[in-house]
Amino acid sequence: MSTEPSGIVVVGSINADLVVTLERHPQPGETLLGRTMTVMPGGKGANQAVAAANLGARTTMIGAVGQDAYTVVALSGLHAAGVDTSAIQRVGTTTGVAIVEVDDGGENTIVVIPGANAEVTPELVAASAETIADAAVLVLQGEIPATSVAASVALARGRVVINLAPVINLDRATLLRADPLVVNEHEGALVLAQLTGSDPSDPADHADHADHADHAQTTRALLACGFASVVMTLGGSGALLASATDLLEIPAPTVQVVDTTGAGDAFTGALAARLSAGDSLADAVRVAVLVGAFAVGTEGAQPSYPSLTDQLPAAPTTSSITTGQETDA
Repeated sequence: MSTEPSGIVVVGSINADLVVTLERHPQPGETLLGRTMTVMPGGKGANQAVAAANLGARTTMIGAVGQDAYTVVALSGLHAAGVDTSAIQRVGTTTGVAIVEVDDGGENTIVVIPGANAEVTPELVAASAETIADAAVLVLQGEIPATSVAASVALARGRVVINLAPVINLDRATLLRADPLVVNEHEGALVLAQLTGSDPSDPADHADHADHADHAQTTRALLACGFASVVMTLGGSGALLASATDLLEIPAPTVQVVDTTGAGDAFTGALAARLSAGDSLADAVRVAVLVGAFAVGTEGAQPSYPSLTDQLPAAPTTSSITTGQETDA
């Protein structure tokens, strides 16, 4: 094992995405005719690994797939991006599947069937202990068991990026290793509730620390819980970065939205790639916002991610919320 951490290790989910396009999303009890269905590689972990590798980061994926017809598809994007897949184990169950509905406005709904992702156990993680310890950046999400997230964090010597999506119950010590914690506005409120014992559905419960409608207050409140840094993604509005020295609003460029599937994963993968390359957190978030904006312009998750040869959208100006001053993005 090398003395200095290097590269990115992603411990997380690997899925096949069944992407259905339709005019609008059905109401409860309603049957609609869809337009198309495409099977693509997906899973939040695999998506983030592909996004990072596409941007030139040396990336290793740790996870599990089944031995069914979806396995080849689920692994195809990782292979194409040059991700090291030698630590992925094949288990005796089905490969994870996500059923994605995308409407004419590019908005999606997703139902995830974990399959083999539920078999990413602490023992499976421990089999790659040296690989995890040697990573400059360890990336985790919420689509594998909480015990395995904790086991991964315990092995890490480098920087830990936790994209807690979906929000699962992690012990406080594990959660606070995130630098940054990456969440959207809804996930941020849930994590805050998890750490403070408040009710995320009751605005009165957040009066002293965060308002659901005030994303800056939520990021500040999360920082006050003990995080070194928090990045809150805001979809087409960009992202907020909170750290001990910064509270920055980083806007997204205006782009035509085709499909938002996997855009948040593109963001997290790009963030990890730039951090592993030595960028400051603020600069890494700026690049990640542009990568996320690029990703919504094409159908699917992994097929929409840019490579080093793609032209990213132009960056808008970044605002410092704490001072109100403008800084050159």
